[in-house]
Parts: sequence; structure tokens; C-alpha cells
Amino acid sequence: MTTGTPAPFTAADYKARMDRAAQSAADAGLAGVLVAPGPDLVWLTGYHVPADTERLTLLVLAADQEPTLVVPTLEAPDAAKAAGADAMTLRDWTDGKDPYDVTAPLLDVTGRFGVSDNAWAMHLLGLQKTLPETSYVSLTEALPMLRGVKDAAELERLAAAGAAADATYEEIKKVAFAGRRENDIAGDLSDLLKRFGHSQVDFTVVGSGPNGANPHHEASDRVIGHGDMVVLDFGGLKHGYGSDTTRTVHVGEPTDEERKVHDIVREAQTAACDAVRPGIACQDVDRVARKVITDAGYGEYFIHRTGHGIGVTTHEPPYMIEGEEQELVPGMCFSVEPGIYLPGRFGVRVEDIVTVTEDGGRRLNATAREMAIVG
Repeated sequence: MTTGTPAPFTAADYKARMDRAAQSAADAGLAGVLVAPGPDLVWLTGYHVPADTERLTLLVLAADQEPTLVVPTLEAPDAAKAAGADAMTLRDWTDGKDPYDVTAPLLDVTGRFGVSDNAWAMHLLGLQKTLPETSYVSLTEALPMLRGVKDAAELERLAAAGAAADATYEEIKKVAFAGRRENDIAGDLSDLLKRFGHSQVDFTVVGSGPNGANPHHEASDRVIGHGDMVVLDFGGLKHGYGSDTTRTVHVGEPTDEERKVHDIVREAQTAACDAVRPGIACQDVDRVARKVITDAGYGEYFIHRTGHGIGVTTHEPPYMIEGEEQELVPGMCFSVEPGIYLPGRFGVRVEDIVTVTEDGGRRLNATAREMAIVG
């Protein structure tokens, strides 16, 4: 497992990200980018602030001006300590004053701006009231690949997160499954992820027997029994970057049908991972996995996309789904996770994180994909 703490990102790293975002916006015909608290703000500046704050906090990026972070006066000291603070100007506003009057001079009065997806409607409407000729589009629509291509330092963090998830899987196979609740196994997964360095656990899906036919099943009080197939999907953040892996295990020996379905999913997942290379479209990864499952007669039971991007969040663009024509480029990271879900019976999913290399793809998960037998 990857050990040690990676070197922190520097103000220069954040400046390069902000400059790239501003230029990408200009290239897309936008006047700039407006970033509210959330993962985009953390990625661009290193500034962590609760996304549910009602006071306007907004990073303004444009190709022809210095990055500026508008913050409440009472939070300005914390903003000044952010890792990227030296790469931007702080402009504060005090309670009782209109924050939109402070922000408006930073914006093109007739511009169209890309806005982080989790910005409050209240703040956008406030800006639009002050600057009625401005307009806005979500960053996922306007700049979907803003965070999509990872640099070497980001890949190092993603690899460490993947290794920690792998270590978690190796340990969970040793625990007793039969006679315990799904919630018990989910708790074990959460504890193991934290033991192996995760600061945040985002999900611990434990779908046993018929519950495995629900891809996003919430772990329940169902008692796992001998003969159950169990889908284990878990991940979170380590060093600020995500893990996400799925393995499907069986309590005792599986039936021939269960083994067959698992083999089909594993074949589809392998084929899709092997297809990853620069220049193909995201939808091609989905098509490869879906063809294997459809040809085997289970196409109607593969009910979700093949994958999603991962980085400072565990789900982000790009998406491996029909209709997504974005081409793969080196540095992209995403899940490859086909599945088959038989309602009322069982489900199977196998998932790895894959990064695009110069001549193919590299898995960031290395645990065995064959069905594991647990007790």
C-alpha cells in the first residue's frame, strides 16, 4: 500500500489552476468563472469553507484580471491562511453591507459566467439583480473537464486512496459475514477505510442477497445468510482525493448461475478497462462493457452508466455513458464498474478506478476480481 503523506500543494500550484480555469473560460466564450464554496473552490484555492454558509463567498476568475476571492470580513483571516491565498486578492464585506455591491465591480456587466454547480440560487439572483445583463451557466455544462485531467501530484493521491481501499477489501474478506447485519459489515468497512488513512468515508454499500440488485442500496438491518451474494461498494477521501471500488463476494459456495453472472460482469469490466486509451470517446468505454453483458443475454439488467470521474470528489465528470463524446486524454481518472442486477434475487458489480496513460490505461485498484468466498 502507498504510504506517507504527499507534499502539500503550493500557492504556485493553485495559481496555475486558477490561470488555467480563467483561460479555459475565455476559450469557451465566457467572461469568467464564479466559484462558490465546495470542491471547485478547494481545488482552485485550497480554501475550505462550509458549503452551507449563507454569507456570500465567491472566487472570481477572468483572463484579464487577478483572481479575487470575495469573503465575509469575519472569515477573511481564515481565507488569508489558505494554501492558495498568495495567488489571489481578498476583498471582504461586512454584515449589514450589500455583498453584491462589492462583487459587481469585478464582473463584466454584460458577461456570461460559468458558475460552480453548488452555488446558492440566492447569491446568483442577488448578482443578477445588481447586474441584470449578466447570465450564468453551470461549470459542468460549460467546463466539464475543468478538474478532469489530473497532474502527477493528484495521481499520486488517487493511487494512495486506491491502495487504501484495496487494503480495506483484503481485510473485510477476513471477517464473518453470515449471521451479521449489512450495517455491521458497513461499519467494518468504514473503520477499515479510516484505519488505512481515509479522512472521510463517503459510502459503504453492502447489498446482500436480493438487496444486491439495488446498485445504491443503503446498508440495512438485513441479516446476511449462507448462500448470499454480497455487493461491497465503498470509498471516500484520502489526502483530499477519492477512492471507489466494488467487489462482489459470496457467503459459501455459489450456484452455477451466480458464478456465471459474476464471470460475465468480470469479463465486461476487464474488456472495458483494456479498451481505455487516449483518443477514444467516453461512450466507447461504456459500449465495450455493455456489449459483453448484452451478448450474454443480460443487457436489460445493466441499469447504470459504466463509470464516472473521480478526484477531489468521488463522483465528477467525465462520465462513461452513451452520448458522452468527450475524448479520453492522459491524466483522466474514472471508475469502470459494469454490473448485472436481477430483481428480487441478487446483483453483481466489479469496479476499479482507471487512469488514462499515454498509450492505454492503468488501474489504481489491484485486488483480485474473481469472486471471493467468505464465511
